[in-house]
Formats: sequence, structure tokens, C-alpha cells
Amino acid sequence: MGSRIIDPDTERPPAIDGLPVLDRVDDPGGTGGTGGTGDRVLRLPFDARARSRLRARLVDGLEVALVLPRGTVLRHGAVVTGSGLRVRIEAADEDVLEVRAASAQALARAAYHLGNRHVPVQVVDDRLVLGYDSVLADMLVGLGARIIRTWAPFEPEAGAYGHGH
Repeated sequence: MGSRIIDPDTERPPAIDGLPVLDRVDDPGGTGGTGGTGDRVLRLPFDARARSRLRARLVDGLEVALVLPRGTVLRHGAVVTGSGLRVRIEAADEDVLEVRAASAQALARAAYHLGNRHVPVQVVDDRLVLGYDSVLADMLVGLGARIIRTWAPFEPEAGAYGHGH
């Protein structure tokens, strides 16, 4: 069972009264270990991990409210706590494009054009990964890149001013 996100833009979120509130990030990047097998898991796509207020359902079915400082971005492996709970964040599979090119220069050109459009991009060895967008897919093909549409966890770069977020 995956996590369910209630999006306030498309659904009216019910009040969080009575829900356990996760309001602290104990390990923002998942660098300090998971703390053991007793951790509960919240699996979220990147856009939900970049929100500071969210009602969601843990993998085990427990409904929780995330109430984090504005600007918080939860990375895969981060640990959030509150209401006596310790919850490990997992990046959910989502609809993404993998971008490859014939040369490093061609891949850098694709990265330049994506950056020029402020597109969140994950840099992985010999490829770029970004959220699926048909217009961007067409642009990348026009630049000579090879693209594959797939489902995978998405963990874009934090950016030059990310300061660990």
C-alpha cells in the first residue's frame, strides 16, 4: 500500500485535529542511519517532499500531518519525528524522463537548456533525470538527446543555494 496525499488544490483537506503531527526533521538527508527497523515509512513523490504542510498516509496505513518549517525539502532517507513517531521518508516512484546524449558536451547542452527553464534535474553518472513533461521531451529530442520515459524515484539537485535541503 502506497502513501495517499491529499492535495489542497484539488481536494479540501480535512482538519488535522486528532492526527499525529510530524513537526521535526531529525536527519534531513538520511545521513545518520535509519535508527533501526522500527521506523515507520512515508513514501512520497518529490513535489510532496518539497511541501511543508501535508496530510498523508504512511505505508502501514496510519494517517499523519506533516507540519514542517517553510522551505523544508525532505530527501530520500530523511527522518521526521513528532507525536512519539519516528518516520523515514522514501522517494516514491514517479513519471520521469531519463536523458542521455551521444557526448558529454551534448548532455551538458541539454542540462543548460533545462537549467535555463529552472527545471529540477537529478544528475546521475551518464544521464539526467527530470519529471515527465511532453514539451521538455520534445525540446530534448530536438537537441539530439535520447530520452526514455520511465517510473523511478526522483531526487533532483538541491541547487547552489540549497544549504542542505
